[in-house]
Parts: sequence; structure tokens; C-alpha cells
Amino acid sequence: MLGISLNNSSPIYEQLTSKIEYLVLHGLLEPNEILPSVREMATNLAINPNTVQKAYTYLEQIGVCYSVNGKGRFVTGDVEALRQRKILFEASDFENVVKKIKDLGASKEFLIEKINSLYEEGEK
Repeated sequence: MLGISLNNSSPIYEQLTSKIEYLVLHGLLEPNEILPSVREMATNLAINPNTVQKAYTYLEQIGVCYSVNGKGRFVTGDVEALRQRKILFEASDFENVVKKIKDLGASKEFLIEKINSLYEEGEK
């Protein structure tokens, strides 16, 4: 389910955080669902528990999950707020790309046409 690869150029903790964030944002992990313990996740994925701890700490920092002392870590209860923060974060990259393309002389119409085309491709 998590598809962590030791041969991937991305660090394992980044792969893990990306996969869990994806599962949360796409409803494959339910709000307030408990995540596996650090030890359980490390055993299941055959990775170092410190790697899982690093991933979980980062996920807490960005609001994907929260911890309850003595109970474990849970998926955020407000997935929509997480989704909106993620959209705003990704939009900052989009703004930079639009500015670069505009600076190269592309028209507003070109940009709108390209966005519409990309958006429609994503719906397939």
C-alpha cells in the first residue's frame, strides 16, 4: 500500500511522508484514524524506526496527523483544512511558473488555454 522503494533517489522518510499525505488527502485514511506505531510501521516496511519517527514528526508539523500521549498518532480530523493548505503551498510554485512564462512573452490567452488543457487531461 505504501510502496516504499529502497532504490528510489528520494530519501525513505520523504517517500513515507508523501505516501501517507496522499492517502489522507485522497480519503484512503479516514480522519482521526490511528496510524501504525513507529515500531509496527518500521517492521512492516523493513526500515529503521528512526526513519519512521522522522516521517511522523514531519507529518505532525505539517498537520497531516497529531499525537495523543499514550494512545498513538492519528490522521488529522480536518482533512479539508489540510487540503487547502496544500493547494496554497502548491499554488506558490504555480505562481512562479506563470511569472516565468509571462516574462518570456506568453499571452494570457496562451496560459489560460494551457491550464484548461492540463485540467481536462487530469479529469481523464
